[in-house]
Amino acid sequence: LGAAAAAITGWRRLHMDRGSGYEEAVQTLNTLQTNAQTLERIRRERGRNAHNSLPDMQGFLDRAGITLDELDRLSVIHVSGTKGKGSVCAMSESILRSHGYKTGFYSSPHLVQVRERIRINGQPISRDHFSKYFWSCYNRLAETKDVHNGTMPAYFRFLTILAFHVFIEEKVDVAVIEVGIGGAYDCTNIVRSPVVCGITSLGLDHLPLLGDTIDKIAWHKAGIIKSGIPAFTVEQPEGAIEVIANQAEEVKAPLHLCPGLDRYNWRGGEVRLGLPGDHQRINATLALQLCHTWLCRRAANQEFDANANGELDSLSSSDSTEVGRDEEDTAVASRVPTATPFYITEHFAQGLAGKCMESCFWPGRSQTLKRGNVTYYIDGAHTQRSVQVCVKWFRDTALVEEKKIDGPVARVLLFNVTGDRNPLSLLKLLMPCQFDCAVFSPNIAYLDPAASADQTNYTVTNETQLSRCMVEKTLWEELHQQDAIQSEVPLQTRNPVDHQSGDSLQVDYVEKPCSTTNGPIKRVQVGASGSVPSKYYCTDSTTVAGKSGDSDDSYAKAHVFPCISDALSWIQHGKDKELSRSNTVQCHPHASLDEAVHIQVLITGSLHLIGGALKVLDPSMSE
Repeated sequence: LGAAAAAITGWRRLHMDRGSGYEEAVQTLNTLQTNAQTLERIRRERGRNAHNSLPDMQGFLDRAGITLDELDRLSVIHVSGTKGKGSVCAMSESILRSHGYKTGFYSSPHLVQVRERIRINGQPISRDHFSKYFWSCYNRLAETKDVHNGTMPAYFRFLTILAFHVFIEEKVDVAVIEVGIGGAYDCTNIVRSPVVCGITSLGLDHLPLLGDTIDKIAWHKAGIIKSGIPAFTVEQPEGAIEVIANQAEEVKAPLHLCPGLDRYNWRGGEVRLGLPGDHQRINATLALQLCHTWLCRRAANQEFDANANGELDSLSSSDSTEVGRDEEDTAVASRVPTATPFYITEHFAQGLAGKCMESCFWPGRSQTLKRGNVTYYIDGAHTQRSVQVCVKWFRDTALVEEKKIDGPVARVLLFNVTGDRNPLSLLKLLMPCQFDCAVFSPNIAYLDPAASADQTNYTVTNETQLSRCMVEKTLWEELHQQDAIQSEVPLQTRNPVDHQSGDSLQVDYVEKPCSTTNGPIKRVQVGASGSVPSKYYCTDSTTVAGKSGDSDDSYAKAHVFPCISDALSWIQHGKDKELSRSNTVQCHPHASLDEAVHIQVLITGSLHLIGGALKVLDPSMSE
């Protein structure tokens, strides 16, 4: 084994600079994932060991040959938050790219290919570059692990090290860094001297890791604020802004709230954003302030920077009406003043609107994809607030489309969430969309595990994911029983239903073998405390028996499929011809979908579900 390992290492060194070995690089990267059992132990111990995160990160950086002084020389925009941090980073990168700067952008998670996480000038690094830089970092760490008790950085930590390495080697002008989880103990927080920090909208997410109250979560998110470094945030839930302000005061960092987007001087032009949805206006104003501050600080530190100085001269031009500062007579405003709006130059406007070279396009967020007589509405909403925003976007956009279609239109939900998120609270919020049926699938694009190494996930088993889907199906059916919503109500008469956020529902499930006329199969018994009936399901989604009785499958409210490709192949009911060619799913047709001339599919929940769906629907993302 030792000789084999040495041979592999030698092969890697030989090929490291030739741009080959991408598939092996991704497979090797996947070995750094934490398995489900170990991950659960780490989560339990995280509170006791969180303070070791950054010292451990520094140790791994040293072994990879990256010094903190080198990181200090990176010009970093650091962004934390619960909702919208990826969008803020994407807008910021696009704005600064439109000014002519070479940009680096690190985000997570990826949707289809892992190299999406590390971008240069708005584009994922190439397979060749990923392979080259991967082996450069990995080999250095692997060669030193024996003298460090065999330790290697976990998956996300390694990718963060890799991103830093890429940005240093590529000599980017600016590195836009999105926090992974939290902020204070996140490994991206090893950056000591960012140029500016931003905190997006906060909400309840990752509760076991960050805490179960908004002020606890705000403490983690505000942990990226550094001494003397400008920081910006947006309107926050009650209690959060005070925590953020306290952190800024403690480290003596200037903190400002971002003004409304309409307070900027657009010089008579229309506010146009490349990312759809009204909620992006909040993200856009934060991106504007981050980029404006970055330009100001760059101009102050580098007088020779014609781009920055010329832009600031334009911003401060006196040939337009002065734009005043927002002032609000509140206690919060006295501690956290509102930033000054400014003139929106052509470069800023182009960056926000996505007109800079390659579009400011953030896939999987309020994305619409039309194929044949099926329209896929794709949005990775996985918190209560983001699902509310997603529902509004979907209902508004789908209604506009439906009015243009002559004939019946059916609606389908494809959903799944993982981890510690409560599916009931999210499913309740989706009920007003009046779906004809809902489909649940694990975050697996294809049943063949070799179909994509990029989407391999060892942190949760396929069996656990499938069992959770069974639970989600049961909850969806129970919600329909409670509300007595009729799936055939015409869209024009559909009214929103006020669904409050769900309380915690304890759901127990256990796999049970049983026999059928087709031989032995595995079924999952789903039982829940409360009113949800106990039922048995096959793993191919067919309801076998239930205490509340069987229903006509042609009008079934919900189905479970073992993978995303099977789910989508069934959903489209022959109306998406590209999927029809690969449709091998054996499942009864749904009457409403069969009779519809057009199907609208909302795909939402886990970003891993979104990534798997995009892999199936948009093969170009796998190229």
